[in-house]
Amino acid sequence: MANSFNGSGSTTTRAIAGNFIPELWSDEVIGAYKSSLVLANLVTKLSHKGKKGDSINIPIPARGVATAKAANSQVTLQDSANTLKTISIATHYEYSKLIEDIAEVQALASMRKFYTDDAGHALATKVDTDLFGTMTGGTFVSGSTGATWSSGAGGVITDAGIRAMILALDNADVPMDNRSLVLPPVAANSILGIDRFTEQQFIGSGDAIKTGKLGQIYGMSVYISNNAPTTGSNREGLMFHRDAAVLAEQVGVRTQTQYKQEYLGDLFTADTIYGVGELRAEASVAFKVTA
Repeated sequence: MANSFNGSGSTTTRAIAGNFIPELWSDEVIGAYKSSLVLANLVTKLSHKGKKGDSINIPIPARGVATAKAANSQVTLQDSANTLKTISIATHYEYSKLIEDIAEVQALASMRKFYTDDAGHALATKVDTDLFGTMTGGTFVSGSTGATWSSGAGGVITDAGIRAMILALDNADVPMDNRSLVLPPVAANSILGIDRFTEQQFIGSGDAIKTGKLGQIYGMSVYISNNAPTTGSNREGLMFHRDAAVLAEQVGVRTQTQYKQEYLGDLFTADTIYGVGELRAEASVAFKVTA
């Protein structure tokens, strides 16, 4: 007995399939997903796979202070001022295609590569976009000056703007290690036009190639991401520490197929379930540059 299915939207017909093949491999979807991620690889990651529940409670301890020890006296006990951050795991995105039998019979191998790349890229874009959103909080600085941005064009990213953002993290006592600068393509293009950032000190040598990595600036890894949101006439970027945000995955990217007799085709779906949240607001600086 055929299952009922509401095939709203377009299906992959013979005309659309052209010179493709409908065989879809989950390994290729996962590979394309991982290669398209930038922010997700740079924040704190929690695995919630195989576990029940729709939220994770994360304790965030406050920094303590050192106190003087007087002779013949007890040590000074400090109160625990921990806060609790709840990460809701309620985001579920999917990518689906209905591939008709005639396409499977007549298509060639490049169809598999196109759909797997497209599915991985689409899901990765959603994850990175959500992480961008959770770390901006609606507050931005200008990539040109580092001053608070309110409206209008964000300007062209400059050395002065970068140093102003570094100073903001330094003043917030954010650790120097595990900092990253994620740039939209337009800002990356601007930086490559600044001589001091194209020298060996910026490009680096012998470093393992990472997705989107350009090099280093002031000891901080620099990445380019086309997943950076566009708002009006501006593109967004981030300078942040790994502890600024968290990505909790309950279901990693998975692929499923089911034959639909009423459509004489295979329904292919790739999906993921996750949650994102801000851990330390002071550990990230969001900026805008003119698109």
